[in-house]
Order: sequence, then structure tokens, then C-alpha cells
Amino acid sequence: MPVPLYEAKADFFRMLGHPVRIRVLELLQDGPRPVRELLAEIEIEPSNLSQQLAVLRRSGIVTATRTGSTVVYELAGGEVAELLATARRILSELLTGQRRLLEELRTAEPAR
Repeated sequence: MPVPLYEAKADFFRMLGHPVRIRVLELLQDGPRPVRELLAEIEIEPSNLSQQLAVLRRSGIVTATRTGSTVVYELAGGEVAELLATARRILSELLTGQRRLLEELRTAEPAR
């Protein structure tokens, strides 16, 4: 039985739901990066990064190529970068709205 689209979307967003995975995708927006560079930027244990890269690779959102002992990762397509940019815009709008509400709360006179 095929998976309903809404479940597939939920699975996709769950796959993205880890800070290290998001950071890896952000770094890969600028082009392919070897694992050693990702480790230097993210500053986590190599085994943890390896686990997160494996999740991204299995999902098909990144690809990996090996040259000797160096493994280089890159985004599988440009749509991921678009998704991250859209997420940034949405967060910016949400936070701007929250900031306005906070300012209103701070400046509103207390109810008597």
C-alpha cells in the first residue's frame, strides 16, 4: 500500500529535524566539502557526524564521493538550498511578528 503524501512529507521533515543535519546542509550550500572540513566547522565527534551524514545520504538529499581516504559530500540538488532559504524567510517573519508582539506587551498599560 503506498504511503500517503502527508506521511511522506512528515518523514521528510523528521529527517531534517536534527540541528547537525541542518548545519551540514547549510555548509554544503556553498559547494562540496570533505568530511574533515565539516568536522572542523561543526565541532562534534566524528562518529556523530558520520551518523548524521548517513541519514542524509540514505534519504538521497546528499551524495558522497570517495577519493583515496577523503570523502566529499555535496547536495544532491539545488532544491535543498531553496528549502533552507525558504525556512530562513519563514523564521524571520515569525520572529519579527513575535518581536512586535513582545514590544506591544511591554508598552501596553496594565489593565485595571
